[in-house]
Amino acid sequence: MAAERLIYLPLGGAGEVGMNMYVYGYGRPGNERYILVDVGVTFPDMDGTPGVDLIFPDIDWIAERVDRLDAIFITHAHEDHVGALGHLYPRLTVPIYARKFTAHIARLKMEEHGYDGTEVTTVGPMPEMIEAGPFKVGFMPISHSIPESSGLIIDTPAGRVVHSGDFKIDETPGLGEPFDVDAWGNLGPVKALICDSTNVFTRHPGKSEATVGPEIERVVREARGMVVATTFASNIARVKTLAEAGAAAGRSVVLMGRAMKKMIGAAVETGLIKDFPPTITPEEARDVPREYLMLLATGSQGERRAASAQLSRGKFQGLEMKAGDTFIFSSKTIPGNEVSVGRITNALSELDVDVIDDKMADIHVSGHANRPDLERMHQLVQPQFLVPMHGEHRMLREHAKLGEAGGVASVIAPNGTMVSLSGNRPEVVEFVETGRLYLDGSVQVGALDGVVRDRIRMALNGQVVIGVLIDEEDEPLTDTWAELRGLAELGQSRAPLQDVLEEEVGQFLGRADSKTVADDDRLEEQVKRIVRNTCLSEIGKKPEVFVLISRLAA
Repeated sequence: MAAERLIYLPLGGAGEVGMNMYVYGYGRPGNERYILVDVGVTFPDMDGTPGVDLIFPDIDWIAERVDRLDAIFITHAHEDHVGALGHLYPRLTVPIYARKFTAHIARLKMEEHGYDGTEVTTVGPMPEMIEAGPFKVGFMPISHSIPESSGLIIDTPAGRVVHSGDFKIDETPGLGEPFDVDAWGNLGPVKALICDSTNVFTRHPGKSEATVGPEIERVVREARGMVVATTFASNIARVKTLAEAGAAAGRSVVLMGRAMKKMIGAAVETGLIKDFPPTITPEEARDVPREYLMLLATGSQGERRAASAQLSRGKFQGLEMKAGDTFIFSSKTIPGNEVSVGRITNALSELDVDVIDDKMADIHVSGHANRPDLERMHQLVQPQFLVPMHGEHRMLREHAKLGEAGGVASVIAPNGTMVSLSGNRPEVVEFVETGRLYLDGSVQVGALDGVVRDRIRMALNGQVVIGVLIDEEDEPLTDTWAELRGLAELGQSRAPLQDVLEEEVGQFLGRADSKTVADDDRLEEQVKRIVRNTCLSEIGKKPEVFVLISRLAA
C-alpha cells in the first residue's frame, strides 16, 4: 500500500497574477484529506472575455472530492483571494476561517449570495491554531497592502509548510501589523515555503508604506483647484494617508465609489481605523468651493464604470473635473491595464486636468516583496525547499532559479501541477485539468463551453441570419430574407449586401435537388457556404451565419 504523502496543488494563481486558489492534501494517494487556501477571482477584458463579469478558477477537481475537503482558509481580503467565495461556496460547503477584518469581508461576500455569514469563523493570529483533518493551521501576521494579511503556518504529519500569502517586508506599514522579523525567523524547521513571486524581477529592496506620506502631503498641499486621488480601495493605509493629506491641506474629503465606502466602513466597523478624517457626502460637496475639496475615487486600474473613469468622461454624482484640477494615481498600473488607464489619463488631459502618477512622484509603493526581500524571506524561514506561487510563469521560473541559487531545492508548479512535499525534494507527481469559469450575467459558464468564443467570433466577423421557407409540398420558396449585424451595407458590387445574399440564396434554392431540400442539416450547410463565400467576395469577411429553416405543415 502506498505511503501517505503531503501534496500541494494550485488551481489558480500560479502562472498568473490573480484568481488565487491552492489545495493542500495529506494521506494515501487518491485518498488524501484536503484544505483549500483562498477562493479568488480575476477580471475580464474586452479582448479575450467580452461581456464577462468575473472569472473564477474551475473547481471541478476539488468539488468532486468535497467529501474529503475539511476547511477553507482565507489569507486576506483582496478580491483575487476572497472574491469568488460566495459564487463557488454552494459546491464547497465546508467551514471558512479568516482573521477579523478578512472574515468581515468574507461574510459580506456570503450574504450577497443568500447566506447568513455563519459559515465564516473569525480566528485570531498565532499561536491560535485550527485543526482541520490532518492539518493544524495558524494565521501568521504579515505586511501587505491590506490590513490583517496573513501567511499560513500549516503543520502536517510530514512537516511544517509555510504559505506566505501576498506579502512585503514592511516594518512601518502605517496601518496594520508590521513585519515581525523575529517571529518569521523562528518558525523552523520548515519543510516547504510556498512563496509569493510577483516582484521577483524588481531588484531593489521594497520601500515602506511610511515613505509615501510626506510626498503625498506635498503634492496635495501644492495642488490648485479640486484634487481627486485614486488607489486600490483595499489599500486602507493609503486611503487613510490620502485623506489625512487632504484634511491637512484644509480640504473636505469625499469617498467616491461603492468599494471605497465599503472598505473604509469595514475597517471602521472592525476597529482597524479609529481616527479616519471626517468625510462629507458628494451631495454636500456640491456646496464646497472646489479648491477645498479632495475626492478619493475608485478605479485606479481604469475600470470604465468606476468613479475615476466616470469623472474623466463628465460628471459623477453631481461633481465634475475642470481645468486646473489635479488627479493623483497613488497606485501602480497592473500589467494589462495600461490601455484603460491611458484612456482615463488622456481624457483628463483633454479637460486640462494635471495628472500625477508614481513615475512623477514617490506616491506609491508595492504591496509585494521585491527580489532582495524574497531572498531575505528565504533566509529567515530556511525551508528545505521552495515552491514559488502567485505570479506569471516567468515569475515562478525566476523565483525557482533564485531559490536554487541560494541552495534551496525548488520546483516550478503552475496551475494543475500536483507537487509532493514529502520527500527530500519537491516532486511533480501528477497533472490535473484546470481552467476557468466565467460569471456571465447571473450564470456561470465554462471557458470551453463556447459562449465567449462565439461572442468573440461574432465581434470579429459579424453575423448574418438567413430565413428559408419550405412549403407544404417540400418545395423551397426562393423569396428568402437576410438580416445583417456588424457588416458593411455595400460590397464590391455596390449593391446592398442584404439584397445580394437574398438573391444568391434564392437562386441556390431554385436549383437545389430534393434530397438536399429534405435534409435540414444538409440544406443549412449549403446555405452557410453560399453566404460565407458571397460575403468573402463582396466585403472580404466570412461572418457567423445562422440559418432558420421553416417548413409549412401540409
